[in-house]
Amino acid sequence: MTDLPRKAITRTAKLAALPLGFAGRATWGLGKRIGGRPAEMVAREVQQRTAEQMFKVLGELKGGAMKLGQAMSVFESALPEEIARPYRAALTKLQEAAPPMPSRTVHAALEERLGPDWPELFQEFEDKPAASASIGQVHRAVWHDGRTVAVKVQYPGAGEALLSDLNQLSRFARVLGPLVPGLDIKPLIAELRERVAEELDYELEAASQRAHAEEYAQDAEIVVPEVVHQSDQILITEWLEGIPLSEVIADGTQEERDRAGQLLARFLFSGASRTGLLHADPHPGNFRLLTGDAPDGPPERWKLGVLDFGSVNRLPEGLPEPIGIALRMALQGDAMGVYELMRGEGFVKPTIEMDPDHLLDFLLPMLEPAQVDAFVFDRQWLRSQAARMADRHSPVYELSNQLNLPPAYLLIHRVTLSTIGVLCQLGATVRLRDELEAWVPGFAEDPESEDRAETEEATATGEAAEAEDRAGTEEGPAAKEAAGTAEAAEAGEGAAQGTEEKSEAAETSA
Repeated sequence: MTDLPRKAITRTAKLAALPLGFAGRATWGLGKRIGGRPAEMVAREVQQRTAEQMFKVLGELKGGAMKLGQAMSVFESALPEEIARPYRAALTKLQEAAPPMPSRTVHAALEERLGPDWPELFQEFEDKPAASASIGQVHRAVWHDGRTVAVKVQYPGAGEALLSDLNQLSRFARVLGPLVPGLDIKPLIAELRERVAEELDYELEAASQRAHAEEYAQDAEIVVPEVVHQSDQILITEWLEGIPLSEVIADGTQEERDRAGQLLARFLFSGASRTGLLHADPHPGNFRLLTGDAPDGPPERWKLGVLDFGSVNRLPEGLPEPIGIALRMALQGDAMGVYELMRGEGFVKPTIEMDPDHLLDFLLPMLEPAQVDAFVFDRQWLRSQAARMADRHSPVYELSNQLNLPPAYLLIHRVTLSTIGVLCQLGATVRLRDELEAWVPGFAEDPESEDRAETEEATATGEAAEAEDRAGTEEGPAAKEAAGTAEAAEAGEGAAQGTEEKSEAAETSA
């Protein structure tokens, strides 16, 4: 393979082979069952062959095909185990690697973008790629100043491939459903298609990575490599040496899983608040666990390395405050408050009427991770949520179809779900509520509003006391005046009585 297969007809034929191949293997499986093979064994073999073909086709085509495969890979936790097992290994491969470009193609791209003397920019350059992704592959090298760097080279024809694949995959979405049962593929493809231009623009990616690298430069737990050089279709950044998150998912200890999960949640929620950007491609291939000076542990000292800022959501004010307020009100049981807020934000259209209590009952099971100090994310919990939503005979299914997802929340929703999928792959115990309180506006009670409330209460108390004092001051003279009048009256009566007595005595004396 010298390049991405660029002709639309070639790529379309390969993509069309996926559902056709699935149908053919199903027929083959039926024949095997008729021939006496156990149905369960045959089904497992059919699924395994389907998974292998899916990896082969999506991986070789790269472009939008592989991008879809990577996006699908984080949702395998939601599938029933008997379905997910055959696909898990194939999908996980898409998180880290794909068939590479030949060296001559890489060298030609470097010469075109960096000039004919490009080898002089490096002390060393490894022709064998360290990683292959959907629109480019990464080579390890040593920059002319001695820094070890990652050189990302965009595949020739990646733009055409992305658009072609996603357009074709959108047409095949219905027949692709059986490949990974339970996933609604069409909306996922539509959202990926909207972000094609940003994915291809390495200048935008470099700017996003620089913003994160600057913000997290002194962070004790999150590491973002600095951008060393950027030109059209070439991006050179500092190299991050660490354990790929996919390896932690496959073989990590529970302590490693918990550490990775906590840091992943922290980065998801802190990024938008600290940089105004939300990293929008949270599949495991974009994360590393950095052991640093503690390679043997404890994991509490390990850091999370973050790669690939080609897809971000620009949120200058951080995550929208209504998200945090709605979460808080839901956990407080304020059904009417949640309902009115979601209606105001467009989640409930003006033409739709629903019972606020039913809406709260719909939301609360999904908010379990925020209801406790620490939550165990596992595949079984995610499957139970997916099954609850997918049951067409359930009131939950009907209610979910009545809800609307406003465009401003679309990518936030997808990134959050993807991150939850990765946390469930990890099986991590995460203190999610801590991260929500720290980074999501509106989730925690506003300290300033609490201070204002306390100040207002103190002011009200002081004013009441002053009012009582004033009332006492106003009543005092009147009371004294009344008392003085009474005393004067008594004194007058006494004086009159004394005069009468003296007068009688005088008369007797006379």
